[in-house]
Amino acid sequence: MTGLVLKDIRKSYGQVKVIHGIDLEIQQGEFIVFVGPSGCGKSTLLRMIAGLEDITGGEMWIDGIQVNDVPPSKRGIAMVFQSYALYPHMTVYDNMAFGMRIAGESKEEIDRRVTSAASILQLEPYLDRLPKALSGGQRQRVAIGRAICRDPKVFLFDEPLSNLDAALRVATRIEIAKLNEQMADTTMIYVTHDQVEAMTLADRIVVLSAGRIEQVGPPLELYERPANLFVAQFIGSPAMNIMPGKIEETGDNTVISLRDGSRVTVHIPTQAAEKGKTASFGVRPEDLSMTTGDTYLFEGKVSIAEQLGEVTLLYVEGPVEDEPVVIKLPGVVDVSKGETLRFVADPEKLHLFDDNGRTYLGR
Repeated sequence: MTGLVLKDIRKSYGQVKVIHGIDLEIQQGEFIVFVGPSGCGKSTLLRMIAGLEDITGGEMWIDGIQVNDVPPSKRGIAMVFQSYALYPHMTVYDNMAFGMRIAGESKEEIDRRVTSAASILQLEPYLDRLPKALSGGQRQRVAIGRAICRDPKVFLFDEPLSNLDAALRVATRIEIAKLNEQMADTTMIYVTHDQVEAMTLADRIVVLSAGRIEQVGPPLELYERPANLFVAQFIGSPAMNIMPGKIEETGDNTVISLRDGSRVTVHIPTQAAEKGKTASFGVRPEDLSMTTGDTYLFEGKVSIAEQLGEVTLLYVEGPVEDEPVVIKLPGVVDVSKGETLRFVADPEKLHLFDDNGRTYLGR
């Protein structure tokens, strides 16, 4: 059974259009992550699913029922906000039980659900505490527990970890991953700007830009086979290096000439491409490595070397005008600012984009 179907969903505020015809099917039990830059519409779309924003056009279906005009409380949805939204004067138990009491559930059913949710989230020791006596991570778990108690068909998470420090983000992300395993039949939709959260939690990622879907797919598919330049540079950190040039040779392989006069062979067929047409090739920072040989992709002077311990980031003045090429090398690398170095990449790891920013289908 399909958990959620969006058909040509649109949203306008007056004359301003913010969501432009979204079509998306989410299967029951899927963990879907919406990502995109600020203002792309991901939180607006989430709020439309929750019923907190009206739908301007299109159809929304949950478990085979159209819900365009169904109020939020009747949609079978529970939402977790980044601000926790806990009642400060209520204990953890009462915060988690509040929605069920309003709905008229029996005392026995309330106790069963709260106890079950507290066990899943390891909140048993804190049920008698007030929110002010909890850490940020514990408060977020209470907010998640309150959502679990509603026994929803669909969970919605709106950047739930953005208020936590780095260590708590990791710990709470692991808790959400465990929750997903324990509630395998419940659909979860998660909004984040954090690459790690998206890549580690999602069954599929939905990349949004300016109110439109750019690509939908499993995390590694988006990483390895981005549909266009936007997805290529948005997925991955640091972003993919893009080097503009012209197509010099086509066939089973493609030869690109860059602005500095160097030529790059990309193992992607482009029989349909025209010689002399503008194109770009992309390479991820982690797919570049140093070489001392005479065969290399490009050479350039190191302008910045960042030693981060587990990795070294080099910013190199290369074939891209006024923009450094970023290289991500494992471990600590003894490199100094001002050195001129040569770099190579596996041709199979290079990406090729046409003059409209679309990925060549040969990839």
